[in-house]
Amino acid sequence: MSDADVRRRPGGRAARVRAAVLEATNQLLQDQGLTGLTVSEVARRAQVNETSIFRRWGTRENLIIDALLTDAAEQLPVPDSGTLRGDLIAYATALAKYLTSPAGNALDRTLASAGDDPATRRLRDQYWNARYAHSGQIAARAIQRGELPDTADPRFVLELLVAPLHFRIVLTREPLEPDLPARIVDALLHGLVTTTSS
Repeated sequence: MSDADVRRRPGGRAARVRAAVLEATNQLLQDQGLTGLTVSEVARRAQVNETSIFRRWGTRENLIIDALLTDAAEQLPVPDSGTLRGDLIAYATALAKYLTSPAGNALDRTLASAGDDPATRRLRDQYWNARYAHSGQIAARAIQRGELPDTADPRFVLELLVAPLHFRIVLTREPLEPDLPARIVDALLHGLVTTTSS
């Protein structure tokens, strides 16, 4: 990325530098993977000082998490199909596709292995709170339509939806079959007894 590219980005200098560094980080993750990424190479590609990166992010891990979370937020828009089942399946399908991509897979593994220092915890909390607030619209709209009771907790609905996908990616390393999102949604909406006996 050239200096001209950085200057053309909207926002102040801090916003332009952050965007350039995160873009360089995601490019390197695609090119070299999680273990091959170095802060010095990120700095070279983003055309910023390495000390500036450490001053802002503190650690290589914090930088990687921020880059991956920013990318994830862009890759997972909230669907609005008009039905709860349709929205949940569309969201779970998009998440499954993302988690099996190099960037999404790296995100899940990085989050799973990240420590609990204050900066990492803050990034992780900010991401999940933002994602649940955003994707919680699915359940909120379903409550308005009468598809869910008004006592339903939107965050809990989303946790039940996404947990099996993250479990397979991080822990069991099993494949995510194409019909898995619909199976998860039907089990979530109708319960295992109804689903398995039909």
